[in-house]
Amino acid sequence: MKSLIVLISTFFITTISFCQQSDPAAKKVLDAVSAKFKTFKSVQATFTLRNEDSKGTLLGSKKGTASLKGSRYRVSVAGTGQEIFCDGANIWTYDKSANEVTITKPDPSTNTITMQKLFSNFYDKDFLYKLNGDKIVNKKAVQEIEMTPVDKTKPFHKVYLLIDKQSKTIYSTRILDKTGNVMVYTVNTMNGSVNLPDNLFVFDKNKYPGVEVIDLR
Repeated sequence: MKSLIVLISTFFITTISFCQQSDPAAKKVLDAVSAKFKTFKSVQATFTLRNEDSKGTLLGSKKGTASLKGSRYRVSVAGTGQEIFCDGANIWTYDKSANEVTITKPDPSTNTITMQKLFSNFYDKDFLYKLNGDKIVNKKAVQEIEMTPVDKTKPFHKVYLLIDKQSKTIYSTRILDKTGNVMVYTVNTMNGSVNLPDNLFVFDKNKYPGVEVIDLR
């Protein structure tokens, strides 16, 4: 479960540098997605996470919600009892079953696909990418982009993005890890015009009576 939370948590928009070996057509599509996302002051989204084996057999599916504002985010996945808060400087991971919260610092060097990258800066110098073409998925016109990490020590070897041609937003992300499992992240709804208060992204222990705090900062 921790890997799911990490997957959809730390999205930081950074300076973008492109790999010269990547496909210019794919770069054009990704530039449009990044530009669209940067027009959003804050974002609320609902999503579905599907875990599949190498043959496409469904191993599990969960729904979740995400709120983002700059470097801040808050993510919860139904049925896990866990929720993540980040105010940009600290990360609180709350475990409802144990009534326990762990506090850590954001780690920009993490080897995972992170949320900010999925929405905005997922095509930096760490990836080669190419446009595979257009297709129709659930009656949506989408463009598929294939991404390959330059760093072969990463825990995944391929990422496939489906971009909604009309809205210029990510429809889904398919991540193939080296164990043979596949994680599919599908955006169900996205609201880029919502106003979110800063305190939404801070864990308030007063709202969780008796919570045990583990500070690892």
